[in-house]
Amino acid sequence: MSGTFVGMPAFPVAAREAVGDRTLRSNLRHATRTIRDKRARAVAELDDWAALREAGKQIKDHTLRHLDRYLVQVEETVTAAGGTVHWAADADEANEIVARLVEETGESEVVKVKSMATQEIALNEALEARGIHAYETDLAELIVQLGKDRPSHILVPAIHRNRGEIRDIFRSEMSEWGRPAPEGLTDTPAELAEAARLHLREKFLRAKVGISGANFVVAETGTLVVVESEGNGRMCLTLPETLISVVGIEKIVPRWQDLEVFLQTLPRSSTAERMNPYTSMWTGTTDEDGPRAFHLVLLDNGRTDTLADEVGRQALRCIRCSACLNVCPVYERAGGHAYGSVYPGPIGAILSPQLRGTGSEIDASLPYASSLCGACYEVCPVAIDIPEVLVHLRERVVQGGPAVRNGNRVVLKPARGHAAERAAMRAAQWAFTHPGALRTGQRLASRTRRLHPRTLPGPGRAWSGSRDLPAVPAEPFRDWWQRTHGGKGGAK
Repeated sequence: MSGTFVGMPAFPVAAREAVGDRTLRSNLRHATRTIRDKRARAVAELDDWAALREAGKQIKDHTLRHLDRYLVQVEETVTAAGGTVHWAADADEANEIVARLVEETGESEVVKVKSMATQEIALNEALEARGIHAYETDLAELIVQLGKDRPSHILVPAIHRNRGEIRDIFRSEMSEWGRPAPEGLTDTPAELAEAARLHLREKFLRAKVGISGANFVVAETGTLVVVESEGNGRMCLTLPETLISVVGIEKIVPRWQDLEVFLQTLPRSSTAERMNPYTSMWTGTTDEDGPRAFHLVLLDNGRTDTLADEVGRQALRCIRCSACLNVCPVYERAGGHAYGSVYPGPIGAILSPQLRGTGSEIDASLPYASSLCGACYEVCPVAIDIPEVLVHLRERVVQGGPAVRNGNRVVLKPARGHAAERAAMRAAQWAFTHPGALRTGQRLASRTRRLHPRTLPGPGRAWSGSRDLPAVPAEPFRDWWQRTHGGKGGAK
């Protein structure tokens, strides 16, 4: 990835500050609870939800196993339909390709469909450095852009803002970006939406270049799919003369028929709707309608490194529905900015450290940004076992070990600050492989239990500061078994 948000500290530090913001917590609590309750009702309408979930998982796993073949097929079908395919190994290469394509049109403005991939590579900032202004057209992304803010949610980037804050942003900032906010603008949703519509309309009608991502790319036909709720995406995909789509290589599905599964599970898991209000599909170019030039930029940026990890690769199944964020007790309290990435919440805690590596302080801390309650796995429409990957990444942070970075096999060093944890795990390993020592330790702990402290000393204070130490029983289980059963059956 292009890097963490500039100046972001490790997750525990950022989360501690966020938890102290009462307005932020109130906004998040109201929004996430509303979305997850609506989602639960929408999912309950389908008797075959479990089967759809398993089908989505199988389709994604099959595609990832044969990704090399499907990538070649995508290039062939897109090219045959009149499009041009570009390959980007990392963020810098993708940004250079897009900037060059825009410059070749002679334009200095572009309109954008909401896209996680372009946020991941910091495309807007890269274009700005080349004198190209990128205008976000999704309402929530517009709010974030006008407020000089950062997105804090996958589906609702401005979830941390309330209506009053949005009104103030529109009043003070819209005039610098184009059409100003109407006089006397209030915080009623209808007025805010109308102000955004009027502001964006002139940009849609003027823009010659559109930039998008894609929810899915169908290898069989070379078709790209974008789902949305507002219609801004449809405007960006049809009005400009040139369309540039930046898409992660994991977004491929093999067949047109596969969309049947995801176009049922994605809207219910994201917006709690039976179907998306706008589902736009395009295959190359035509002379009669839509853009005259279409460019597809296939983005790696750490994805093949992630694919090499047998446990962690399941994160690449993600269809960006954000259901895991809305049920996560950690996200609900800390918000998205604390994750230091465009991918917040549980999925961000496993995706960002794999795409970027665990070398930075914040990426090394993200696998710990979870209570491991498992709610994220229960709602995931493609059955990503996020707790399993979190534990896997925690082991990598503490122990180091083999991994793939930039296509090369490397041996990672343990992250700093985990020496005590490594020592404790090694001691536990030794004790569990020496039954006599384990039995002696258990008896000693039972006989001295009245002397045990209520909290742990040293580094252990970080654990016991928010948890009660479990009480040690009066006698170990082995001794109790011997005493009550007379040793019959032979306690091992």
